[in-house]
This record gives sequence, C-alpha cells and structure tokens, in this order.
Amino acid sequence: MREAKRLKRVSEYYFSKKLKEIKEKVAAGVPIINMGIGSPDLDAPSSAIGGLIEALSEKGVHQYQSYVGRDELREAFASFYATHYDVRLNPVNEVLPLMGSKEGIFHISMAFLNPKDVVLIPNPGYPTYASVAQLVGARAVGYPLDAEGLPDLSAIDEKLMNRAVMMWVNYPHMPTGTTLKEDGFKRIITLAKEHDLLVINDNPYSFIGNANPTSILADTDGYPKVLELNSLSKVFNMAGWRVGALLGSKDLLQSVLKVKSNMDSGMFFGIQRAAARALEESASWFSQLNDVYMQRRKLVELLAKDLNLEVTPNQTGMFVWCRLPKGIKSEAFADKLLDEHAIFCAPGFIFGSEGKRFVRFSLCLSADQIEKAIMRVKTGEL
Repeated sequence: MREAKRLKRVSEYYFSKKLKEIKEKVAAGVPIINMGIGSPDLDAPSSAIGGLIEALSEKGVHQYQSYVGRDELREAFASFYATHYDVRLNPVNEVLPLMGSKEGIFHISMAFLNPKDVVLIPNPGYPTYASVAQLVGARAVGYPLDAEGLPDLSAIDEKLMNRAVMMWVNYPHMPTGTTLKEDGFKRIITLAKEHDLLVINDNPYSFIGNANPTSILADTDGYPKVLELNSLSKVFNMAGWRVGALLGSKDLLQSVLKVKSNMDSGMFFGIQRAAARALEESASWFSQLNDVYMQRRKLVELLAKDLNLEVTPNQTGMFVWCRLPKGIKSEAFADKLLDEHAIFCAPGFIFGSEGKRFVRFSLCLSADQIEKAIMRVKTGEL
C-alpha cells in the first residue's frame, strides 16, 4: 500500500526512532542513562491520584464524556489561571480541555492553516510545530530568537511574511530555557498585530525553575487572535495522563472544536477529575518540585563542565541547553556520548538549524543517576 503524499514531508519523530535503538542496547545489557527525554520521573500529586480513584465509583464514569470536557475541569483551569496568572477566563467557552497539548498543536493547525500558508515557528524550537504544519500542507518557516529571546521576524523574507497567517511562540522557551522580560509578551502581540497573525503561546514550563510564571493572555491589548496551550504533563508530573487545555477567545476555540469533536469522543472522566484536583494544588507544590529540579540542574551543569560544554546562565524549565565546542556537531557528539559512556542526550539539530551546535540534557532522572553519569565521564567506566 502506498503512503499518502503528505508523509513525504515528514519523517518519524527523532525520539521515536532513537528510543528503539536505546531499547535494543538495554536488552543487550548496556546500562543506558537516559538524559534525553523530558518525561517527569516524579510522582503526580496525591490529590490527583485520589481524584482518579474517587471518580471510578461514580455513576457514568465509563461512558463517553463531553467533547468540551467536564464543567469541573474547565472551572479548575479558569481558577488556576486567575490564581497564578491573573487571567480571567469564562470556563464555559474560553477553556477547551485537551488530551495533552500535542493534540492541540494538530487541532489548531487543522483549524486555521490552508495549504501553502506560512506558519512561523521558533528556531530552535519544538519539532512538532514544523511537522504538523507540513502534514496539513502548510509551510513552516523558522525565525531566530534575538538577544532578548524574542522572535526576530526581520530575518524572514518579505514574501514569506506576506503569506504568514500564524506564529508559534513558546515561553518559557524549550529548548533554550529562555524567559521573557516584563514587556516581552506585549512586544510579541505588537508583532502579531503588525502582520495580522494568529499567535499561540505553548506554555507547559512556566512554573519549573521560574519564580514568575506568566501567560500571554494576561495582556493582549484587545488583540483577539491570541491562544495559549497549557499542560499538566510537566508541572504536575502527569505526562502519561495526557491532559491539557487550549485557552483563549470563544470564537477561536469554537473553530478548534470543529476539528476536535471529529477526532475523539471525550476524555475519560477519571482523568478529568484527577486533573481538576491537581490544578487546585497550593504554591508549596511548585516549591517542592523546584527544589528537586534545582538540585538536579546543579549536577547536570557539573556534568556539562566535565564534557567541556558551555551552559547559558539563568535557564528555566526541566532541561539544560549546552553549547558545544567549535567544530563539533550535535548529532556526532550525542552518538559518541551514547557509544562511549552509555549516556543519551538530545542533539540540538532536531530543534532546528540554530540548534546544530547545542545538546540538551533532561532533568527527569534522579540525582543518583546524574552522579553516576558524572562518574562515567570522569573514569571512562560504565
């Protein structure tokens, strides 16, 4: 059977392929330390687990659920945004729960992109922005980040800018860990206005290693074409639960719902109850989480030093982004680290051309494992 032509525009996700190789090495007895994937290893909140168990005994728990999610989950997201971002959202029509924000990237692209449209994506940035644009027939055009970490659209050809209809931003930024200055989102909104762009902020990392979580929805200056994705995957250690939300104007969400309602039959009741409970966690949850990540970050920075890598200061999020010495390519470095020390890190080229001289280490493994990686590099022994 022939593949659809759209699949010629994309390849299998890098991590999907690489994890197969790592699984084979582990099966052969190689003790791999995986520092490449941002899959939290810590426990989900006990409140979420309790909510899941509680929901299992409720009437209707095994039935189809609403396409727009349960009232309690939408209200929990709205309350979370009011408490932590000072953003007021109508839970009835300005919050759309999703089965993870990766789903949302696809739904948004299906809802607003036509073939040959241009969508602007950060370079470096999350690879899914580009691959989904290509799957729907649009053209993904990368923009570099300026010295302040803001989109530098002046680097894009004017003809391409004239065809641009949508722009992805991601702050705090993955993979660089960059956060914006106080007026950063206002400046992004100004750029979007100038070029009449739908702008979407992908915001799963705002609480990790960051004392001032922010949302692009906090001050849109009346510009209606703004959306935000958020997720429980990272900040509540619920990556495998697959739950997040799209937030913004009811008209934009209604367009996305046209796609979503044809793609799934609602999220499991128990997951929704668990997510609602997690969103009610107090500030102490984030403090405890960040204490763990800070300890791990310090250790990974020691590992980077032993590997002769340069770490940009003041990074946030659950990764450490490291510059390679001149003349060394990221894929070659990552492969050598895997072959010689059985340590897997993410090569920066997968995040775009601006990542070719970088590698990324995850903080989603224990301090003991990171210390073991440091010893492997120091001694050359597994």
